Amino acid sequence: MIHEAVPADRRRRLLVERRTVDGVSVVAVRGEIDHDVKDQLRTALLVQDDAVPALIVAELSGVTFMDSSGINALVAAHVRMRAAGGLLRIAGARPRVRFVLEVAGLDTVILCHPGVEQALAAHPRPAWVRRAQRAAVERAPHAQRHSGVFRQ
Repeated sequence: MIHEAVPADRRRRLLVERRTVDGVSVVAVRGEIDHDVKDQLRTALLVQDDAVPALIVAELSGVTFMDSSGINALVAAHVRMRAAGGLLRIAGARPRVRFVLEVAGLDTVILCHPGVEQALAAHPRPAWVRRAQRAAVERAPHAQRHSGVFRQ
């Protein structure tokens, strides 16, 4: 979990966890996003090392409130990712948070998905992943090529 220098009573309002799923950085956010925790969210959405992932998914299913500070943090992350050649996607926003995204017009700039799985499925896999998966299928001893299809 990422915790910034936010007073303990404020920190409890926003919890952030980062995990990697199939080479994609998923940032799960829980709590309220407002002015008091905006810097914590901005930091959480920053790339953690020099390698920019092709995709960061901001998983917002645990967000119960978001004001313009959250919108600004998401826009800043989107701009940084685009400049570095990557993408930011939003997943799992609750109806109230989704409404804020829609009113701000952010849903027309950053694609929003019902869940992390849908966000991952909508993103094309990098070429190296496709090559590795194809090679694994071709190396499988029980797979035989027949009429353009694999048989087991």
